[in-house]
Amino acid sequence: MNVEREKQLAAAAAADMVEGGMRVGLGTGSTVAYFLHELARRNLKAMHVATSPRTADAARALGIVVEPFNVLDRLDLVVDGADQISRSGWLIKGGGGAQTREKIVAASADRFVVIADSTKLVDRLRAPVPLELLAFGLASTLRLLGNTTLRDVGHSPDGGVICDFHGDVSDPAALAQWLSSTPGVIGHGLFAPELVSEVLVGTGNTVQRSSSGGTQ
Repeated sequence: MNVEREKQLAAAAAADMVEGGMRVGLGTGSTVAYFLHELARRNLKAMHVATSPRTADAARALGIVVEPFNVLDRLDLVVDGADQISRSGWLIKGGGGAQTREKIVAASADRFVVIADSTKLVDRLRAPVPLELLAFGLASTLRLLGNTTLRDVGHSPDGGVICDFHGDVSDPAALAQWLSSTPGVIGHGLFAPELVSEVLVGTGNTVQRSSSGGTQ
């Protein structure tokens, strides 16, 4: 298995979906880095927004124009990676700490396309689940959550504290609802299948495609 080759194949397949004049959201992570290179190679005239300062800087270094995401209310296409992709279509994202912005951008898209290598496919999701928490009342929020560790990184671009939840992930829908309703939680890394339009997974020398989040 050549993981980097699989990432590159998935990224190239996603780049082929981009057309001139589109409004495109750029995700965060190592697979998206290949996607940025493919976009730069195609040199299309499109409008781009980024889910993290790291992605914005990498895109601009390649000559890709990135606009602030404070005026547009809709994107044509968003391409992002994932840390885990379950057979049921649920994702865990946020290994890079950008899960809140990634979810906002994904929800704004007509099509949200996930790109990954084959190691990201799992039968069931497993902990940890990345979280972004308010700094205000942090100790109280951590007590409510239980089994959560602070990550030794800086705050998110929006000032949130990045943590990892290590509890039970066997029912991702119930966990997502509970996390969203817990005071102090800004965002979590569970992405529901209905948010996903298509998954592109590099597998060997081919790209496995699936729709609606499922991978079977």
